[in-house]
Amino acid sequence: MAADSTTTLLGVRPPLSLRQRLRDARLPWIPLAVLALILFCAIFANLIAPHDPRDNDVVNKLQPPFSDGSHVLGTDRLGKDMLSRLIFGARTMLQVTAPSIVVAILAGTVVGLVSGYSGRWVDSFLMRITDAVLGFPSILVALLIVTYLGTGVWNVMIAIAATQWARFARMIRGEVLSVRDRDFVILAQIYGVSSGMIVWRHLFPNVINTLMVLTSVSVGQVILLEASLSFLGLGLAPGDPAWGILVAEGREFLTQAWWIALFPGLIITIVVMAFNFFGDWLRDYLDPRLRRSG
Repeated sequence: MAADSTTTLLGVRPPLSLRQRLRDARLPWIPLAVLALILFCAIFANLIAPHDPRDNDVVNKLQPPFSDGSHVLGTDRLGKDMLSRLIFGARTMLQVTAPSIVVAILAGTVVGLVSGYSGRWVDSFLMRITDAVLGFPSILVALLIVTYLGTGVWNVMIAIAATQWARFARMIRGEVLSVRDRDFVILAQIYGVSSGMIVWRHLFPNVINTLMVLTSVSVGQVILLEASLSFLGLGLAPGDPAWGILVAEGREFLTQAWWIALFPGLIITIVVMAFNFFGDWLRDYLDPRLRRSG
């Protein structure tokens, strides 16, 4: 009790408990629950899926949802279980999205840091390339790359990474420009600290918040891009459990078997919205000005 009063008199607030921190953070519980469920399905798809997503059962083809306990969400035109394909679609999405976004983050961050700190002709050269990539629609560039390289998981990841790195490079470069002329950077230069160490120890920690927010928002765009390529038949192989492929397969049966396209389309919409809402919360939480105004 005496320690608490002394702490109060000195003007030092006692450390907040975990419950108080969670309450003050105002976590977006619904988006987090959606993302946690998708991650759980992706990791444990083999254990929770009731059927093999590639098994055909022509006897029970185009079975409507909730009409049979063995096929809760119905079947497609070949009798494949829709629920199993949706669950394994989460794993496919994670396998394609995670490596693509990691490569885009690494490439874009390096380009942004080097461009913003170096300046002069290096900045001009790198930013002109970045502007050229940003000047074309992502889906168009991805289509050109996949058409040239061919379909497949690796080629789709290359196409996604090639269209997303420029967004990170542009944002990181802007953050570096606002930091590189501060006193701690100038003092490091005066003391003879190497450029690589300045970038790593002084500039990179100051752009992490922007990088985290941009990543959370970009994941939804990457999911839509992968689904669009699969829908157009230029992504994964036909028959693979991918949400975009399911939507493409269901467009021929919109009046006869509406559930084939509706369920994966709803899942794509919900997951993208969850990432966007989480990105909005992360932006507000990491910006002290927005927290004070809220």
